[in-house]
Amino acid sequence: MKFASLGSGSEGNALLVASGATHVLMDCGFGLKDTLARLARLGICAEQLSGIVVTHEHGDHIGGVARLARKYKLPVWLTHGTSRSLTDIAELHEIDSHQSFAINDLEITPYPVPHDAAEPVQFVFNDGAKRLGVLTDTGCSTAYIEQVLSGCDALVLECNHDSQLLTNGNYPYSLKQRVSGRLGHLNNQDAAGILGRLDISRLQHLVAAHLSRNNNTAELAVRALSSVLNCDAGWVGVATQEEGLAWREIF
Repeated sequence: MKFASLGSGSEGNALLVASGATHVLMDCGFGLKDTLARLARLGICAEQLSGIVVTHEHGDHIGGVARLARKYKLPVWLTHGTSRSLTDIAELHEIDSHQSFAINDLEITPYPVPHDAAEPVQFVFNDGAKRLGVLTDTGCSTAYIEQVLSGCDALVLECNHDSQLLTNGNYPYSLKQRVSGRLGHLNNQDAAGILGRLDISRLQHLVAAHLSRNNNTAELAVRALSSVLNCDAGWVGVATQEEGLAWREIF
C-alpha cells in the first residue's frame, strides 16, 4: 500500500491511497483542471481511480468531488449527513460511520470525529497487511479516535495551527473561536498529545497535514510531532497546500 497527497490545507484537500490496481481518492477540494494536474504529478490519470471517499461537506474537501465523479463516472462513498450536499452523482454509496466497507483491494474503516459539519468522518485504510490512519478536521480527540488509530503503520495527522500564532493573528475573534474550539481544528500540541497516546510500535510514516497558511509553520508542526517520537525532524513529512506529498510506500 502507498499514499500521497494532492494538496492539504484550507484551500483544498485530497489524499490518494493505492494498493495494487486500486486507487482511492479521499476528498477532492480542487477544481477539475487542478485535480487532473495534481494527479498527473503523481503519475496517475483520473481513469485509474476506483472511487472517492468523502469525509465531510466543507468546500475544501468536497468542492471538486461532483464534477470529477460525473466526468469519469466514479462511485462516491460518504455518510448520510454529508450526502445531502452532493447531487447528480450516478453512483452514490451511503456509509455507516462505524462500519467498514471495501473498494476492491482496500478495506476502509470510517470513524466519527468532532467537527462542525453534518456527519463528519475520517478513515483508516487497510490492504490486509498494513494500516494507514488519517485524522484531520477535528477539534479534539476522543477515546474512540485513539483506539482506531493505535497500531497504524502510517499516520496523516492534522496540525492545523499554532495556538499562539492564532491568538495573535488577524482572524476575527469569532473565527479564532471556531478554529480553536472542540468542533474546529487540532493545534500542534493537541496533535502531539494524541500521537503520544497512540500505540506507534509499527509506525513507518508520520505526516503533518492541513496546516494553516496564516497560523502555523511547517517547522512548528514538525517540532511538536518529532518531540513526541524523539526522532529527527526530517523524518516527519508535511503535506503542503501547493505541492502535497509525494508517494510514500508502506512496507
